[in-house]
Amino acid sequence: MRIGLFTAAQWSAEEDPAIVVKALREQVRAARDNGFSSLLVGQHLLTGPMGMFQTNPLLGQLVDDAAGMQIGPGVLLLSMMNPVLAAEEAATLDWLSGGNYVLGAGLGYRPEEFQAMGVALRERVGRLTEGVEVIKRLWTEDSVTHRGRYFQLDDARASVRPRQRPRPPIWLGGDVEAAVRRAARIADAWCIAPTLSTRSLLGRLEVFREERRRTGQPEDVSCPLIRECFVGRDAAHAAAASRGPLLFKYRAYASWGQGQTAGNDFDATFDDFATSRFLIGDAEQVKDEILRYAEIARTDHILLRVQWPGLAHQETLGNIERIGRIIATLD
Repeated sequence: MRIGLFTAAQWSAEEDPAIVVKALREQVRAARDNGFSSLLVGQHLLTGPMGMFQTNPLLGQLVDDAAGMQIGPGVLLLSMMNPVLAAEEAATLDWLSGGNYVLGAGLGYRPEEFQAMGVALRERVGRLTEGVEVIKRLWTEDSVTHRGRYFQLDDARASVRPRQRPRPPIWLGGDVEAAVRRAARIADAWCIAPTLSTRSLLGRLEVFREERRRTGQPEDVSCPLIRECFVGRDAAHAAAASRGPLLFKYRAYASWGQGQTAGNDFDATFDDFATSRFLIGDAEQVKDEILRYAEIARTDHILLRVQWPGLAHQETLGNIERIGRIIATLD
């Protein structure tokens, strides 16, 4: 059973980015030392007034702090990116991490991001699908000639190819059925977002496995599952410490129109929303939930987001340490 660390590296307008990155590095080292096996860093653009570091430069900074951990974006907004640059930056990070890189990618959903990047929202599916193809080829072929709708390459030879052979794994995110089927067809796994309820994610996993069967691929794939998590000194401490920061985070998601958060009044519905999505409680409660998810989702990789804007650094470190004690008891 693998437990990973997921972070969006975000902060509120009142916080100092220099202090945020210093704290994040300490949190990553604490996760590594407490048995966490992976690190995913989220990506968004134009998040103001909430701050957010960009993913690939941040991963380059964190690679030594996360030594030995699998690292990658969760998820890279590939539909609005150039796949050649994405492939070469990913290959660079694979070498910097000692061959421990994973490419988590997704469509994106915020119109302002697409407008700013000069990409039409209606083109995102085609650009993502074609981008994944280009990346795979640049990672595995000496020379690539590609004639696509969005990208053209003539005898392209990557400046750097990954250390991993034949290539790093690719995970695709996305909440809707079409995105899950796409992940089953062209990726190695579906990356399950923390916003999906337990019932929804289990239904989508059946879709993923059915599509793998339909396309003649192995269906017994362990899909990484992301959950919000706070392990308190006791259940009351967990609820009190995490509620405000999680409300701040999910109000932002709702304002962006993100998936199952869109239109929610989280002040009124937070408890119901959290029950089917978040791992909040004492160590025994959270361990039981981790094991339950591992069984019902048939996954051996759960990534936990343990920090949100407004949560004190020492509270985050305490959370990581208490999760570490859980990890030490897992098979």
